[in-house]
Order: sequence, then structure tokens, then C-alpha cells
Amino acid sequence: MNTGFVLKGNICHTPAPDDLEVLERGVVVCENGVCRGAFDAVPERYAHLEVIDCGDRLILPGLADLHTHAPQYAFCGTGMDYELMDWLLQIAFPEETRYADAAYAEKAYGIFAQKLKEGATTRAVIFGTMHADATLTLMDLMERSGLVSLVGKVNMDRNAPPELTEPGAEQAAADTRRFIEACRKRGYQRTGPIVTPRFVPSCTDALMEKLGAIRREYDLPVQSHLSENPDEVAFVREIAPEAAFYGDAYDRFGLFGRDSRTVMAHCVYSTPEEVQRMLDNGVWVAHCPSSNMNIASGIAPVRRYMEKGLRMGLGTDVSGGSSLSMFRAVTDCIQVSKMYWRYVDRDARPLTFPEALYLATKGGGSFFGSAGSFEDGFAFDAVVLDDSAEPRARALTVAERLERAFYRELDRNGITMKFVRGERII
Repeated sequence: MNTGFVLKGNICHTPAPDDLEVLERGVVVCENGVCRGAFDAVPERYAHLEVIDCGDRLILPGLADLHTHAPQYAFCGTGMDYELMDWLLQIAFPEETRYADAAYAEKAYGIFAQKLKEGATTRAVIFGTMHADATLTLMDLMERSGLVSLVGKVNMDRNAPPELTEPGAEQAAADTRRFIEACRKRGYQRTGPIVTPRFVPSCTDALMEKLGAIRREYDLPVQSHLSENPDEVAFVREIAPEAAFYGDAYDRFGLFGRDSRTVMAHCVYSTPEEVQRMLDNGVWVAHCPSSNMNIASGIAPVRRYMEKGLRMGLGTDVSGGSSLSMFRAVTDCIQVSKMYWRYVDRDARPLTFPEALYLATKGGGSFFGSAGSFEDGFAFDAVVLDDSAEPRARALTVAERLERAFYRELDRNGITMKFVRGERII
């Protein structure tokens, strides 16, 4: 059945990194869950569709969170005085052991899924824990949320607390297969599994080899961490001396792009050789500015990555990051790029607001296919934002209102409608 509608309001999107396209009192057309474009007025061929008049509100594409940890939301905003490796041992790992308790997992993941739904995020790539049953509970909740997501059962068979260390590569791989098969049986329409080695320090070569085979067998995407922190990078050199660089330790086992979608979080300390391999293999970078500040990892050279043409989006990285807000991720991205320019590389000019918005929408959305823009043929993901509660002493342009909405984090209480694949979920 041919179904659709038209949203009318102030249309804002970024078809290209340096192009913030604004249509005041324009329209964007949805037909069968697919965007048919943004226009000044309703085209005659769509005149039969219902028009939802959003008045003077802002209408923008849904945002994609390319990296977040659902089990860590329970302690979000605490433990920020640690650096990465100590933070994992003292804060993150102890919390993740709690997810062996089904009741706790249901409660904690329910809060996470609801908070993610309430924000501007429409698509997300999510870490669970090593507990297959708890991760399936997370997927059930994400499916019901209406968001599009990829969720991973984490794999760890070394360098983790005993409660989080699987007894060996065989068992870890068997649990991952069971998890994937259970996902298939449940017939999810909005969420799916993603192969998830936590990172090289926590996965033996034997486990990486088995995960590579599982990835090929089921034709699944991959998520992990890469070159986040100096101590972590040094540790990888020590335990994987045969790898040419950190990313090569994934690539040796078919877990670094090429014939699969792969997203690597952070990439703060990627060498030129690693960057070139990511470019050659089509690996996505999930830039996580809040986390990189909070747990003292550093500043990723985002401008340089964009200039090289790397695929890239943004991640909240809760709970290294202190907020699920993708509005906050956008502004953090801009701010840390200014620090990189000021203190690291004066030739790497700071990111502009349109560029950061692009990363959060079309850039990250590309990991899911055609998403994150109001161009014809893209999935119809949209957020309607009411910024009227923010007082104005003078008239502002729509572009100024949009920028202010991000810096003022109006996604906390200003979202009045939200659509994913053309379905209204708020």
C-alpha cells in the first residue's frame, strides 16, 4: 500500500559537510518510509499526501550514534577521574559483571533504551556485555523502542576480571554463535547483531580468528576500539608484536573492513599506516570527543581524517562519555577540534557547525546505508524540535536557531516528534 506524509516547517540538513541547507517553511516528503526530498512547497505529485504542519519548529534528520555502551549508562557521569585502563578496571568492568543478573539487566537496559528513544538519536551501534542472554534482553528493548540499532555481545577471553573472562576462545565463539542464532529466530526488524571483540588486549588470536570466521559465515558488521589511549596502544604493541600497527591486529583476522562494514571507535593515535589501511579497507571512524576528554585519551585529528576522505561519524561512548545526547556530541566535536588547532596543529582548522552536524547525521548514517539526510532515496528519519522555550531578544535566522539548539542541548526537552523509517515513535 502506498503510504506517506509531508512534514512542513523549517527544514535543515547537510547534504555535504560544508553545506547546511535550510528551507524556511519548507516541506520534506516521506513515501513508504523513504524520503523523497526537501522542497519549498509540496510538489504536485505529492499533493495527495497528508501534511503535518509543524509551524515554526525545526525539522532535521535523525542522528546516528556510532559508538555507545548500554551497560555503562547505569553509572553515567561518575568515575570521570580515571584514565582509560584504570577506568575499565575500577569502574566499567565491575558494573558489567552485574549483567549476569537477568533482573538487573532488564531494569538497567530498560532505562537506557528509553533515554535513547527520548533523544535525537534514531540509529545506534551499541556494545552489550559478554552475557548473551542479557544482550538479547537489550535487543528486545531496542526493537520495541522503534530505533534502528546494531547490538553486540562483547567477546573477552583475556585481561579482564574472572567474571567477565570467557573460559576460552571456543566457549566465547560458541556463545557468540548462540547469540546470533537467537537473534535470527526472534526475527528483529529494526535491530541486528554485530560482531564485537571488545579490543585487542581482551581477545586472544584464537578468539579473533574464530570471530573472523563467524563474521564471514553470517555476513555481519564489526565494531571495536582502536588506538584510543597511549597506554592501550603500547600494550597492544607488547602483546601483538607481529602486527604492523594496532589496526593490523584486527585486519589479520578479517575484522577490519574490506568486505564487511566495520566501525572503530576513537582512533586518536592512529599512525599514517593505520589511517591508510582504514581508508583502503573502508573502515568507519566513530569519533567520541566527550569520552576522549573525560578519560584523558586525547584529541583525534578529525580535520585530517576528513581531508583524507575517511568514513566518519560521531559516538557518545557512554559512559566514558557523560551524555547520550548527540547534540552534545556535535558541540564537543567542534570544541575539541579548536583545541587540536590551537595546541597541536595550527594547519588543521577547527570544524564548523555544518561539518560536525554532517558527521552526526549523514556521516554516521552512512554506516546503516542511506540515512541521515533529506535527499531523495534516504531512509526517512526525522526529528522535530521546538526551540520556542529558549527566549530570544532579537530575531535569529533558522541556521542560528539550529546552532543554538545544539549548544543549548534542546534535545533534552524540545523534541516534539520523531520518525524512524517513516514511523512516528514520539
